Amino acid sequence: MMIIENNPLLTMIGLPPFSHIQVAHIVPAIETVLSENRQQINQLLDNISDYHWDNTLQIINDLDERLNSIWSPIEHLHNVADSEELRQAYNTCLPLLTSYYSEMGQNQRLYQLYQTIAQQDEFKQLDVVQQKIIQNALRDFHLSGIDLSADQQARYKEIRDLLSKKSNQFSENVLDATHGWKKHITDDALLSGLPPSAIALAKQKAEQDQLAGWIFTLDLPSYLPILNYADNRELRREMYTAYMTRASDQGVNAGKWDNTQIINDILALRHELAHLLNFNSYADYSLATKMAESPTQVIEFLTDLAKKARPFAEKDLLELRQFAEKYYNINELELWDIPYYSEKLREHRYAISQEQLRPYFPLPKVLLGLFHIAKQLYGLTIRENQQAELWHSTVQFFDIFDETGELRGQFYLDPCARTGKRSGAWMAECLNRNRSAQKLQIPVAYLACNFTPTVGETPSLLTHEEVRTLFHEFGHGLHHLLTKIDYAPVAGIKGVAWDAVELPSQFMENWCWEKEALDLFAIHYQTGEKIPDNLFERLLAAKHFQSGLLMLRQLEFALFDFRLHHEYQPNLDVQALLDNVRQQIAVLIPPKFNRYQHSFSHIFSGGYAAGYYSYKWAEVLSADAFDKFKENGIFDRTTGQQFMQHILEKGGSQEPMVLFTAFRGREPKIDALLKQSGMLS
Repeated sequence: MMIIENNPLLTMIGLPPFSHIQVAHIVPAIETVLSENRQQINQLLDNISDYHWDNTLQIINDLDERLNSIWSPIEHLHNVADSEELRQAYNTCLPLLTSYYSEMGQNQRLYQLYQTIAQQDEFKQLDVVQQKIIQNALRDFHLSGIDLSADQQARYKEIRDLLSKKSNQFSENVLDATHGWKKHITDDALLSGLPPSAIALAKQKAEQDQLAGWIFTLDLPSYLPILNYADNRELRREMYTAYMTRASDQGVNAGKWDNTQIINDILALRHELAHLLNFNSYADYSLATKMAESPTQVIEFLTDLAKKARPFAEKDLLELRQFAEKYYNINELELWDIPYYSEKLREHRYAISQEQLRPYFPLPKVLLGLFHIAKQLYGLTIRENQQAELWHSTVQFFDIFDETGELRGQFYLDPCARTGKRSGAWMAECLNRNRSAQKLQIPVAYLACNFTPTVGETPSLLTHEEVRTLFHEFGHGLHHLLTKIDYAPVAGIKGVAWDAVELPSQFMENWCWEKEALDLFAIHYQTGEKIPDNLFERLLAAKHFQSGLLMLRQLEFALFDFRLHHEYQPNLDVQALLDNVRQQIAVLIPPKFNRYQHSFSHIFSGGYAAGYYSYKWAEVLSADAFDKFKENGIFDRTTGQQFMQHILEKGGSQEPMVLFTAFRGREPKIDALLKQSGMLS
């Protein structure tokens, strides 16, 4: 009983009290809030017959938001501070939550409540945001199986529960496989070619493990320098093999955290779910909440873009092969050679490398520059707030104020890689903007990356690619934090069609390529000098370096994901389908042991199933949107205010095409993306 009475998850108001949250609090908190929600919803349905927004839907929205705010720090800690005890508690909660959401989605009385309000004359008096919430809810009831028979509804719930468990197991296997391999080096000859920052990080890791020499891991700040710079070909091969066989039936840990059966199970369950709901495939089901109108439209979009990109990719590869043969006498390039010789070619052609740029991108300076750009574009002031409780010493917390001085939102920044933290970069919601009868709750976000941590006295130094990653996630953050929609179901990124959700993030990356913007933060951490004009010009000249190869790689993943969910049949050979996509799309064919799909978390444990195409789809929107800034000035305040007003502040309150057209004055064109990728003059 004490765990409930003194449970900080149940008593918190506002920000999570991270220092007080214990694993023992987690399951009781979720059980309690789910029980209370059920009880209050049943009381509403039992005691009210004259349904209106204020006496029913507002209350239901507030109950949902309380559940979200309690679950959010639990899920976040699972992502950034994993432990066996936390994992057990998290896994205990998943089926409880899945069952609750399925139960609510199939509650006939709740469905009738929404239907009744939608059919009243009063519905027309509600504002467009409230109407959108009701329309989305009615759509989601159908997607949750409200029309199914009792037996089918029971199976739907069972599928949802299994999918939740298996997706989480997929993610945990990837995390365990990533941290379950390391390379301990004692011969400094193997370090040849590696930048000092990578060597220092490996030395620090070895010291932490109380070992002599250097330790390299599969975390990206450790893995990528090996692939890009290590002169020892065998070391590159070993690291590539370990990384590309994570959580699979291949490699040194073959079978240990194998996701093969989990992938097959997830696909079968998704297929069954879609058929239960009368969709032809899971891809059709996925598109029910997206901008794209049909699987044919998505496949044609991807294949058409691939046709346009392929000649550029073939040219990129030919140039790389000729370079490696001419200067290094390498006649056959393996996949673990591609990054290495690509870096050599980049340096040869443009006299520039990512490592050369690192000293100009110390994380503290990059942050200040990023915040200054947000001020110039949107009138925002961002200040560190040291009062919030944090989960790690390297995490920071910030307030965002608009030009009137109003506190619009807050965010946590967890920038660096460490054990127990999942790989990649992401933005997640901590709190959503929501106006209840008592107060306005401002939005709060989590921003997480996996950059190289501080090593000794040297601050975290970013590559230009990592700067883009930070800007990308910050773009997601602004979308969540600057919303002016007062209802959580469509505030910020909530309710935004998934193939439009990448617009603000990819849009924000554009400022990483502008000298006027870089001058605000690209400052050498030792000398204090700005990035020199000649270095910037070389960076810009290299912008489209291998853009054909990079685009085909993304299109390969997107088409694989979409065809996997569109063409799935029982006993589908996933590897054979991926091989087929590669034959159709790719110019680089990986070795047979490559098991990229076994760690493809975006589609098997993230929100991108039959939706990975969203990155390219939204890139069309973001490139076209930035063209307006290129026309008017990259810091043009009027254009910035228009983007904030029509895109960032509106959340999911209107359809993405309506919002984009309001900002741009027309529908998007693909030309801007092709031009931005160097494929159109």
